[in-house]
Amino acid sequence: MDFNFSDEQRQLKDSVERFVRDQYAFDKWRKTVTTEEGYREENWRQIAELGWLGVAVPEAYGGLGGNAVDTAVIMEGLGQGLVAEPYFSTAVLGGGFLCHGGSRAQKEALLPALAEGKLKLAFAFAEHQSRFNLADVAVSAKKNGGGYVINGQKCVVFDALAADRLVVSARTAGGAADAKGISLFLVDRKAKGLSVKGYRTVDHRRAADVGFDQVAVGADALIGKADEALPLIELVADHAISALAAEAVGCMQVLCDTTNEYLKTRKQFGRPIGQFQVLQHRMVEMWIALEQARSMNYMLAMKVAEPAPERAKSAAATKTTIGQSGRFVGQQAVQLHGGMGMSDELNVGHYMKRLMTIDLLFGNADYHRKRFAEMG
Repeated sequence: MDFNFSDEQRQLKDSVERFVRDQYAFDKWRKTVTTEEGYREENWRQIAELGWLGVAVPEAYGGLGGNAVDTAVIMEGLGQGLVAEPYFSTAVLGGGFLCHGGSRAQKEALLPALAEGKLKLAFAFAEHQSRFNLADVAVSAKKNGGGYVINGQKCVVFDALAADRLVVSARTAGGAADAKGISLFLVDRKAKGLSVKGYRTVDHRRAADVGFDQVAVGADALIGKADEALPLIELVADHAISALAAEAVGCMQVLCDTTNEYLKTRKQFGRPIGQFQVLQHRMVEMWIALEQARSMNYMLAMKVAEPAPERAKSAAATKTTIGQSGRFVGQQAVQLHGGMGMSDELNVGHYMKRLMTIDLLFGNADYHRKRFAEMG
């Protein structure tokens, strides 16, 4: 495979790295994530002005018509800075549902606003009993006149408080965990009967539990076909895994660079500890884990456009590798820094926490290892 970036992708990479360098030095990150919103609107406006929100949006709707590799370039750069703005929730998840399953009217009304930074989205899919099963949906949506009424509870909805609208999976037919009978709806976050209880996650991001009590939506809120949303959800989830893999690679790159520099400067017994062979071996193992993760990330970014079976198998293999590599690199970085590796004042522990969170999103390494085996 040819992993060389195009000239446009190299320019995109440079712009993301410049943004992170200017806006996301570690001290700025610490101040940003402790604000009430957990991100800065001025950063969000700059992200929109740079065109990143519209990278995957078709040109007909105000975007750049890019692909998953373009998104991966952005996400890897954002991972290097632990960027907290809701790019993933809006551009990858919300934008993914609109691009792949939205009606023409929905695309015309919402995608230009998304690309301009005027619309933020969040995906409400997880429930207390569902674990990693995307088909385990208990939130119900029953027909009511020309629309639907939604009832139930979603948990750990990332960026729900910042979102203007939620993309909600709900059961419109069938029983619990049935593949058929799931539908997707666009719901205004301020809709009557909708409650949002926000909190900070271990990696300093913002999530919320979202309740639906007789929340009424019109027929035009339906994304795609009623009862047949699971294939669309699986498609967007695999695109999300590709994006998260790129972010994890960005996090691992910083941990490897930071740890390697520390081994060169920290002295013990009169010489830098990086001169001790056992620590050199540990550092090499970290670099190997990083490069394995990077290769799998590029592979998936180029295969998410393939038919569902091949796409899903590539996503499962990539998520397994990312989970294993992220855990190893994060833990080794903390250990090689010694006690200070766990301190809040050092960036190492925060990158490890983000990698642990990425491992859990859309299924951890153990889940996807089993998923890969089941696909033969």
